[in-house]
Amino acid sequence: MKYKLLVLDVDGTLLNDAKEISKRTLASLLKAQQMGVRIALASGRPTYGLMPLAKTLELGHYGGFIVSYNGCQIINAQNGEILFERRINPEMLPYLEKKARKNGFAIFTYHDDTILTDSPDNEHIRTEAELNNLKVIKEEEFSTAVDFAPCKCMLVSDDEEALAGLEEHWKKRLDGTLDVFRSEPYFLEVVPCGIDKANTLGALLSHLDITREEVIAIGDGVCDVNMLQIAGLGIAMGHSQDSVKVCADYVTASNEEDGVAQAVEKMILAEVHAAEIPLDLLNARAHHALMGNLGIQYTYASEDRIEATMPVDHRTRQPFGILHGGATLALAETVAGLGSMITCQPDEIVVGMQVSGNHISSAHEGDTVRAVATIVHKGRSSHVWNVDVFTSTNKLVSSIRVVNSVLKKR
Repeated sequence: MKYKLLVLDVDGTLLNDAKEISKRTLASLLKAQQMGVRIALASGRPTYGLMPLAKTLELGHYGGFIVSYNGCQIINAQNGEILFERRINPEMLPYLEKKARKNGFAIFTYHDDTILTDSPDNEHIRTEAELNNLKVIKEEEFSTAVDFAPCKCMLVSDDEEALAGLEEHWKKRLDGTLDVFRSEPYFLEVVPCGIDKANTLGALLSHLDITREEVIAIGDGVCDVNMLQIAGLGIAMGHSQDSVKVCADYVTASNEEDGVAQAVEKMILAEVHAAEIPLDLLNARAHHALMGNLGIQYTYASEDRIEATMPVDHRTRQPFGILHGGATLALAETVAGLGSMITCQPDEIVVGMQVSGNHISSAHEGDTVRAVATIVHKGRSSHVWNVDVFTSTNKLVSSIRVVNSVLKKR
């Protein structure tokens, strides 16, 4: 497959305006992962606030990543391991607090599942906490209470002019020490020097040993521009500012129009060909299922043909040492099921409806049989597959018909 990693901004990109992942977007992302594409969520949100989204997308199952705090951390969603991390020198906190108090700004930072702040009743801080399922703890002496190195600090004010003034001052004063930028009109973010989504993406690519050309990045904000430019394919959301769109290779629909799903369907799902189906990944994921228990291994996969092998051994034979007919039918349903899954659309699911077969000859213990499934009918609501099962010497063992029902996801 051409693309191996899909990097997604969260707010305004993955999520719609209701802060939800649409059904179509979820379906497309799950199918992309089933095809072997790994996903990284890249956001200014804290790690804790991204974990529910990672769970919904099954990133842990498919080997995805969380890039949090605008690039301060990379987390392996499979095991929680921190692969990359940068933090603010805690010696800078008294200076940041002093400047915040002098200008009448609120200040806060994140720590695990909490927000530490001197202004717990601030509307924007409360909203940030609710958005990320965080508790808010009041700390009168902020820099004293924060006895750790935070990933980032946030200054908050509705006085946009004053906040912009401090931003410009700090860009000169803190150059080479800390980076500052406005993520919202009322938020001034302070992060370690040199940290942004693009630089951290570079670290992730090194870890995965993949190239920029194998990456798709999708975002909507000014903070995403560098990330879009470093990716092999940078995609801007349809509602992005023109300054973001001109930096992208492609512009998709807005987050209210399933822009991420449209991009994934066009750039990833439509590009799946027979030689690109990751058979090793498919086989590994079925290891602890019935398929794995019976020793079934996929050997070829395309939209109209699936092949797999199964050993005739203690797991699949009758007491007399010949292949069990039930195991043969399970093999047939396995290959036909995969074929329908590859063929159906991202918003569809496949369920088995009927399987019937004729057992023509026997296969003996010690042999390995081969199933060849070819599609004979591909309708909008059903697929019909013919599955022939052969011995290692190409003797026909069984001829089986499998009917799968295609349903819309709810």
